[in-house]
Amino acid sequence: MLAAETGAARNTLLAYGTDLRGASAFLRDGLGDADAAALGRLAGNWMSLAQSTAARKAAALRRFYGFLVDEGLRSDDPSGALPRPATQRPLPKVLTHGDVERIFAEIDAALACAHPAQLDYRLAALIELLYGSGLRATELVSLPRKAITPDRPFLILRGKGDRERLVPISDRARRAVADWAAFVPTDSRWLFPSGKSHLSRIRLYQLIRALGARAGIPPERISPHVLRHAFATHLLEGGADLRALQAMLGHADIATTQIYTHVDSRRLVELVNSRHPLADRA
Repeated sequence: MLAAETGAARNTLLAYGTDLRGASAFLRDGLGDADAAALGRLAGNWMSLAQSTAARKAAALRRFYGFLVDEGLRSDDPSGALPRPATQRPLPKVLTHGDVERIFAEIDAALACAHPAQLDYRLAALIELLYGSGLRATELVSLPRKAITPDRPFLILRGKGDRERLVPISDRARRAVADWAAFVPTDSRWLFPSGKSHLSRIRLYQLIRALGARAGIPPERISPHVLRHAFATHLLEGGADLRALQAMLGHADIATTQIYTHVDSRRLVELVNSRHPLADRA
């Protein structure tokens, strides 16, 4: 139902499946017939978990019991016994403009040598698309080989939740992709092939952290998603419209995009505290 009717993303399906199997094991395969008392015991087992994890597990079970009721497999819904942890969306990690400049300086240095490595061209294309277009890691590594062409400044992408959106591709990014595409086998299905499939999200994560280390950025401060956050934050700082940013990021709800206004507000507060004439007065 989650896949066919709601278009849930693959990672969501995997997480919900893991949560439901874990709950079933705890209840000794009695998940479908569990009552409120049983779910109360299950929730008690989540006490040591982070609030966000407990909230996700509870959400998976509520969807499960709602499905059973809708299908007529149960007449009651015991999920009211599950907790509703108060979760607060953390502010995203962001890179400064100086961080981004150091990252691109490392890439430029690698490509400026007499005989650049093929994988340096790949890394340049990956970074240009992460920071220049705000792609998600899964969207990026699974791009078809001909998804980006030199004569088209955008691509139409089907992303999270099977939602389709138009993603602008900068001139820089198209040049970087064209340079890398020269090394991609013509029979490859993927723009970033690896073995019989495409580059994995884990390998992308490793590549970004290694590049960050060369640029002097601590590993906990950089990841593919942090570069996506930097894309959004720096666009907003430059005056981008929030609705346009929502469309480019592929957010179903603008409330998700509004988290970047909080990041920008924090930057303004820091600016006042550090640059205001009264900042140094006791």
